[in-house]
Amino acid sequence: MNKKVEKLLPLVQKPGRYTGGELNSVIKNPKDVDIRFAFCFPDTYEIGMSHLGMKILYSLLNKREDTWCERVFAPWVDMEELMRKNNVPLFALESSDEIKDFDVIGFTLQYELCYTNVLNMLDLAGVPVRSADRKSLTPLVIGGGPCVCNAEPIADFFDLTLPGEGEEVLNELMNLFKEYKKKGASKEEFLKAASKIEGVYVPSFYEFSYNDDNTIKSVTSSNGAPERVRKRIISDLDTVFYPESFVVPFIDIVHDRAVEEIFRGCIRGCRFCQAGFLYRPIREKSSDTVNKQCRSLCDTTGYDEISLSSLSTSDYTQLQSLLEGIFSWSEDDKVSVSLPSLRVDNFSDELMEKLQKVRKSGLTFAPEAGTQRLRDAINKNVTEREVIETSRKAFSGGWTNVKLYFMMGLPTETNEDVVGIADLAQKVVDEFYKNPNKPKGKGVNVSISVSCFVPKPFTPFQWEAQDTMEQLKAKQHLLLESVKSRKISVSYHDARTSFLEGVFARGDRRLCDVMERAWRKGCRFDSWDECFSFEKWMEAFEECGVDPYFYTSRKRSYDEILPWDHMDYGISNKFFQKESEKAYQSVTTPHCREKCNACGANKLNGGKCDALR
Repeated sequence: MNKKVEKLLPLVQKPGRYTGGELNSVIKNPKDVDIRFAFCFPDTYEIGMSHLGMKILYSLLNKREDTWCERVFAPWVDMEELMRKNNVPLFALESSDEIKDFDVIGFTLQYELCYTNVLNMLDLAGVPVRSADRKSLTPLVIGGGPCVCNAEPIADFFDLTLPGEGEEVLNELMNLFKEYKKKGASKEEFLKAASKIEGVYVPSFYEFSYNDDNTIKSVTSSNGAPERVRKRIISDLDTVFYPESFVVPFIDIVHDRAVEEIFRGCIRGCRFCQAGFLYRPIREKSSDTVNKQCRSLCDTTGYDEISLSSLSTSDYTQLQSLLEGIFSWSEDDKVSVSLPSLRVDNFSDELMEKLQKVRKSGLTFAPEAGTQRLRDAINKNVTEREVIETSRKAFSGGWTNVKLYFMMGLPTETNEDVVGIADLAQKVVDEFYKNPNKPKGKGVNVSISVSCFVPKPFTPFQWEAQDTMEQLKAKQHLLLESVKSRKISVSYHDARTSFLEGVFARGDRRLCDVMERAWRKGCRFDSWDECFSFEKWMEAFEECGVDPYFYTSRKRSYDEILPWDHMDYGISNKFFQKESEKAYQSVTTPHCREKCNACGANKLNGGKCDALR
């Protein structure tokens, strides 16, 4: 370990964030590789080490003999202060080497409020934050993850971004990079060649012009870059790379368990859910492949819990046979199975029987809205009867803790819908006490978690106005007043951070100056209450002459050019418009296994979609 770094460790709150050396971390000789890749997660070690995408791509890159990928996380404020004071640049965990000397610095962008951490990490590394100020080919700064579906608010800071899934395109990009680095090519030459790869977006090759009312007039590509950049997807999840092992942390992380992905995409079509549309078309991994990979992960990491990951785990068509296969060895090995993302409308007796073998820490369901009218408007396709029936099954099976997720500020929402959240939670409590099969001698706890709805790109609600902070606070107060039982606990999001998320979710390139201004004022870790400064952000907007409400409080027309319209995620605006109109009529759309609704995403996979298996 770097001696300068080692001296700082006794002075920080959690030194285990910065030591490296964990089980299954990869060490290579820098002289034996052509590419050094710094994989950066712009949040703390505990959050980044829980992220499945980072685990996959870290192992994928290190499988290459010519590449050494190392992990980098945002140092917490105590460590950052010491690093700046002692002139210690940002370093990678595996080698403790400064990342400014690496070939590629890659960020995964999972959440809009991590953007200032990207700038802070680049600066802490001694790397200019703006792409235009980085003249040489190295270090090349790239970004991926769901947020790059609209990369415009951070476009000036990245050399390129990778919309879509990274397993194949990242290898193609590294092959090209190795070739161009070897022949001493310029950054411009490399970017021109990279823009020809499907799934690569070079922001500097696109120019925006604006109308007098500040809406976008046109987007023009140059240097041979495509007019629309199509996202990349993986066609076959059974053959695509998946790690045989994960790095095992020394300290507790948010999700400290083995994670196995079982399918991508979602059949449901909830109109608020960006992930459900971004990851289409639906592609399932076979239960045999999942079972083998689960066992491998447990054997190589020592984890005694495996989580089956997807957007809606109970929609996996092979779930029953998969659980039978996993339980055939996991019970003897004392390995428990976690099933996140369960649906209340397919919580079957068979699934219940399987889940009774799992630790009963609590069940989580997401009705999302308090009334049937609003659930229909957002296309949740869940009824109150199904919520109550599922709760009854859970209580009969021994569970006493149920968590219900809702959203507030949804399009067409009224005060009646807000009160309906409390009413539904109360009916779940009542179901517990009238259930003759409930656990003896125990009480029930129903937790309500309410997030603030933020309209996102590539959803039917991408044109909607976002509730103001004042409206959301009033609704939160109404909800608290409506809860009458001590058995119900309520938590909700800060309306101010949701406002900022809304600005950058649907913003354009004019926000880059605001981002840099806010960061230079000290903004970082904006999703953390102890670090978030709303006042500094509002000062940055004012000083840059940008009205943030232009991006949140304004409803767009269907014919307005949106900042992400030059990105192709497979689903047409015509489909989204149709779904938007149905929302205002509270008309539902059947899920993809009942009927193909011709969203168009299957064109990315040669016309194939596993939804109709």
